[in-house]
Amino acid sequence: MTPETRLNHTLPLLLHIATTITGLIDAISYLALGHVFTANMTGNVVFLAFAVAGAPGLSLMRSLTALVAFLLGAMIGGRVATRLSGLVRPNWVTTALIMESALLLVATLAAINFSDSSGSLFQSYSIIVLTAFAMGIRNATVRKMAIPDLTTTVLTLTITGLAADSRFAGGTSPRWGRRLLAVLLMFIGAAIGTLLLRRSLVLPLAIATLLSICCVAISLKQRDGSARSATR
Repeated sequence: MTPETRLNHTLPLLLHIATTITGLIDAISYLALGHVFTANMTGNVVFLAFAVAGAPGLSLMRSLTALVAFLLGAMIGGRVATRLSGLVRPNWVTTALIMESALLLVATLAAINFSDSSGSLFQSYSIIVLTAFAMGIRNATVRKMAIPDLTTTVLTLTITGLAADSRFAGGTSPRWGRRLLAVLLMFIGAAIGTLLLRRSLVLPLAIATLLSICCVAISLKQRDGSARSATR
């Protein structure tokens, strides 16, 4: 098996773990940070529109803050990919994953002694900015990877593919296992995040950070394996 082939097997694993992290972050941001999404910008833009139109229970500033932080993160992620993509692929992927892990770690520390989104405004906005920035970096990186059916944050096309490409629709059900697993992992991440939030905000953020660090470890291992193969 060539280094590139091994890399192609490793990347889906990384992105499936990242999808689970997204479920956690969505639960955290929506349920604990004042009805805002910091990973799913489709939902966040809709929430922003609702807030502009005066819908109750939504915050214009929180949604706008998340959107701006996400955009800045995506610009940084795109810059990293552009500057380092000429190297072996795991180098820039690992760099982006390290940045995401660091931001989630800081968000976890910022959540210590968090009470609620209305009484801890500085903490709330800090966590919104940190997680949205991390997810922006992640999405720019995933976009550069261009792995089919693994966007890690949006499942609309994945679920559409499951149905539209199924044998019932006259298709051949390509990559149905990968697609279904992505949906399940997002669901599991969101469910776990919801359950952990009953104890504290720190717990789901800590789990998200640990999973992100696992992605870094997997990427580093793959990079080392590719480097050893290249020197043979």
